[in-house]
Amino acid sequence: MGSLWFWIVAAMITVYAMLDGFDLGAGVIYLIAAKTDEERRRVLRAVGPVWDGNEVWLLAAGGTLYFAFPRLYASSFSGFYLPLMVVLWLLILRAIGIEFRAHIQGALWQEFFDFVFAASSALLCLFLGVALGNVVRGVPLDASGYFFEPLWTDFQLSAHPGILDWYTALIGVLALVTLTAHGSHYVALKTDEDLGRRARGIALLCWPLQFFLVCISFVATYFIRPNVMVNYSEHKIGLVIPVVVFASLGTMLWATPKGKEKISFLASSVHIAGLLGGAAFALYPVVLPARDPQLDLTIANTQAATHGLHVGLAWWSFGAVLAVAYFVFVYRMFRGKVQAGEGHY
Repeated sequence: MGSLWFWIVAAMITVYAMLDGFDLGAGVIYLIAAKTDEERRRVLRAVGPVWDGNEVWLLAAGGTLYFAFPRLYASSFSGFYLPLMVVLWLLILRAIGIEFRAHIQGALWQEFFDFVFAASSALLCLFLGVALGNVVRGVPLDASGYFFEPLWTDFQLSAHPGILDWYTALIGVLALVTLTAHGSHYVALKTDEDLGRRARGIALLCWPLQFFLVCISFVATYFIRPNVMVNYSEHKIGLVIPVVVFASLGTMLWATPKGKEKISFLASSVHIAGLLGGAAFALYPVVLPARDPQLDLTIANTQAATHGLHVGLAWWSFGAVLAVAYFVFVYRMFRGKVQAGEGHY
């Protein structure tokens, strides 16, 4: 039962990355692709009906983590208190940038909120990648299961690392580039004319960086944590994951220049799912690696009582069906390309 909940949480985080990832990426390219006020409004109208709903998956994943693995929740949320506060403030600033722009008139204020939206989106991409890098690298857990990390130390992989070091910064940049490309594919899918062409151009510019960073991150991950290959060597089905990661990259390179926006966006979504799924597969059954492997937090020593997990599965399934139905309804209601003059943005 613990393993099932491990993969449920992993799936929810992946869904969040795919859905909120495209509107984060749209924010990153917002000031670059959209040259006029009307184009900026079209980008906001493309993400406007869904961006706040997409963030629900992050909250739901956090709640599910608290329910299924309470010890992991307590340890990670206390140890990552500072970056979590940073992420919270960035989420708030991003919402302010999106909504206040539509309600406060004046060119200066609109430029200010445009910058807030774009900067907070880029920093969120970076910090979410850094968070993933910390989980894969491992944290300085003590015997009680708790840890503390400063924001940075000397950027080296030592016994007492900071949240930022060369490896976590690498994964942060990978996340930034990947989500920027993901958002570019979405903007290209939802808009046309010059804005759509610029978005496709940005996605193509990101592709070589994506390929390079994926390759480097694979090598770096093996260098700092060789045991990530254990599950891949013991369960050959896992070798499908890197094939999916690189096949999706190839699909994006083929489809984007041809203007096949839907295929490009779906390939980008699969690429993100492959990266996160590969990380989860490599870590299983560890839920939070320690610098000392003997102190790892695993499914076995962090999961809630079995009876509670069984009861929770029934309620979670009911909630998941409702959430999926809602998202299907919303995305069908707002399908197609956005048109000039639509919506309050």
